[in-house]
Amino acid sequence: MTKRQTEEAKEFVDGPIDGVIFKPLETRVDGRGWLVELYRMDELAEEHRPVMAYVSQTLPGIARGPHEHVNQTDYFAFMGPGDFTVFLWDARHGSPTLGHRTRVVLGESNKQGVIVPPGVVHAYRNDGETPAWVFNAANLLYAGKGRHGPVDEIRHEDREDGPYRMD
Repeated sequence: MTKRQTEEAKEFVDGPIDGVIFKPLETRVDGRGWLVELYRMDELAEEHRPVMAYVSQTLPGIARGPHEHVNQTDYFAFMGPGDFTVFLWDARHGSPTLGHRTRVVLGESNKQGVIVPPGVVHAYRNDGETPAWVFNAANLLYAGKGRHGPVDEIRHEDREDGPYRMD
């Protein structure tokens, strides 16, 4: 998919997005604390398997995105501390759910993994009062091997007239 193959809907309607997968993250608690399995190779399709992973911290009231990837699939894990409002918009040409938007609260109160395929515009905002963390495991290396390649990202966050509103 190229940048030209994405379409911008004037308005999005709430609804599920084809190819986006939500996976509840189970917390296993014992006398030492807790453990959450973020992903297992036997539960993840080969095209979604990560080649790199990172954790980011987002300050209260701050949003990351909206942006999309041309080729990259993101596997986010929202598990706390804190909660995020997560926004997803289907901007893929030919998608059966083109023009759909999904908005969900994920994090400490609703631990979920989310697979976001290429072309699905995504963003999240920390709506809590403390810094909060997000884990991401992408199926492509950021900027390629040795960070010497192109960055697979189309940013929309600086477009005031864009259709990707976080309301």
